[in-house]
Amino acid sequence: MVMSITIKYLQEYIKSNDFNPEAKDGYFMKLAEEVGELSRAMRKNLRPQAEGQIKETVEEELWDVIYYALAIANLYNIDLEKIIPAKEKINNEKYGDSIVFKCE
Repeated sequence: MVMSITIKYLQEYIKSNDFNPEAKDGYFMKLAEEVGELSRAMRKNLRPQAEGQIKETVEEELWDVIYYALAIANLYNIDLEKIIPAKEKINNEKYGDSIVFKCE
């Protein structure tokens, strides 16, 4: 079975489990911390040694970065599925990308 996860689903999932508008600074500090942990994992090329064993790997830290970025989007009531195409349009115009971002 192929599993498909949307940004909308992730935002809803995170919001239902972790939504505290009073802690905006805390979410940002966690994001910065996770970026540092991702940097460490990348520098050391920490990858899973067996399937499902992602503790302290690039895979785990990358999810943590995405998690806190989405949690911050939730705090500001930002629907990233709407923002991403708009931002990519700006990028395409600015950088003249030959590959155009398309979404359905």
